[in-house]
Amino acid sequence: MIDFTLTEEQTALQTLARKFAREEIAPKAAHHDETGAFPREIAKKAWELGLMNTHIPEAYGGMQMGVLEGCIITEELAWGCTGIATAMEANALASAPVIVAGSEEIKKEFLGRLTAEPLFAAYCVTEPGAGSDVAGIKTIAKKVGDEYVINGNKMWITNGGVANWYFVLALTDPAAKHRGMSGFVVPTDLPGITIGKKENNLGQRASDTRAISFEDVKIPAKWLVGKEGEGFKIAMSAFDHTRPSVASGAVGLAQRAMDEAIKYAGERKTFGQPIAAYQSISFMIAEMAMNIEAGRQLVRQAGWAIDNGIRNTKFAAMAKAFCADMAMKVATDAVQVHGGYGYSREYPVEKLMRDAKIYQIYEGTSQIQRLIITKEIFERR
Repeated sequence: MIDFTLTEEQTALQTLARKFAREEIAPKAAHHDETGAFPREIAKKAWELGLMNTHIPEAYGGMQMGVLEGCIITEELAWGCTGIATAMEANALASAPVIVAGSEEIKKEFLGRLTAEPLFAAYCVTEPGAGSDVAGIKTIAKKVGDEYVINGNKMWITNGGVANWYFVLALTDPAAKHRGMSGFVVPTDLPGITIGKKENNLGQRASDTRAISFEDVKIPAKWLVGKEGEGFKIAMSAFDHTRPSVASGAVGLAQRAMDEAIKYAGERKTFGQPIAAYQSISFMIAEMAMNIEAGRQLVRQAGWAIDNGIRNTKFAAMAKAFCADMAMKVATDAVQVHGGYGYSREYPVEKLMRDAKIYQIYEGTSQIQRLIITKEIFERR
C-alpha cells in the first residue's frame, strides 16, 4: 500500500517550519537580500526551535531525523527566503561526510559543536578550476609525521566566512587522481587559513559565499575522515543525503512564486475583471501547480528511499535536476504574470527569479545531474 500522507510528527514539523518562515524569515528577506547581511539571529532562533541540524544522530546531541523530514522543513523555510534557508542548510552538507565516515572522536567533537551552540560548518570542496569536475581539484594534504599539511585554494564555499569548521577534500596521492583524494575536518581558526571577501552574488545574497586559501595548514592525522583515498567516494556519497533537501528548497521557492502569482492575478484587473479570469494567465498558473507537485513527489521519493536503506542516487539527481529547472521556470513565469511590476523590486518575484538560478548550478549543475541519471540508467540496470 502506498500512502502519501505525512505522519503526525512530520505534519507538526511542517507547521512549525511554515510558521517560522512566515513570521521570522519572509519579513526580513528583502533586508538581507539588499544588504547581503548574514542572517545569524534568524538562524539562532531556528537552531533553538530545532529546525537546524535535524540529521545529526542523538548520540551527538542531534534529533536523528531522516532526510525526508529535513526536506519537509527545508521546503517551508525556503518559502520565506532561499538565501537564508541555504545559510542554515549548509550545515547538513558539511556534516554529511562526517556522519557517513567520520570516526567516533570526530563525530563527538565536530557534530557536537553544532548541537551545543548555534554554529555553522562548510563543505569545502569546490576550487577555482574544479567546480562540477571535483576530480580536478589541486589542493594537497601531505602527511608529515602524525600531521597533515594542507595547501590549496577553494572557491564558492557557502558559509565560508562564518563556519566553525570545514570538511575539506584534498589530494593525498596526486598520481592516483580521484582515487588519491581524502577528506578532513579542519577548524577555521588554524594558522594558514585565509578567508576571502564575501562574493557579491546575483541571488541568495544572504548566503555567505567566499574563497578559502590554505597555506601550510597543519592538522592532526586523527582528523582524517575515513581512510586515505576514500575522500572522493565519501564527498560524493554526501550528495545522496543532501540533494533531496536542496531540491526541496527549489520546491519551496517555486511554491512562493506561485502563491505570489495567484495573489497578484486575483487582484490585478484589466478590462473590468481579474487577470486570473484569462486563460493565458490561469493556464500558466496551472502549469506551475502541476510541476511543483511533481517536484515535491520526486523530492519525497528520494528522501524516503535513502531513509529506508534504498540506493537513491538516481532519484536524488532526478529531484535536483527537475526541481532546479522547474523553480527557474516557475519564478520566471511569476514575473511574467506580474508584468512590469514583476521586474521591479516592489514585488518579491524579481528576487525569487534571481534566487532560483543558483539551484541549476550548486551541488552539481543540472547538466551534471543528467550525467548521473544517464549513468544510473545505463550502468546500473
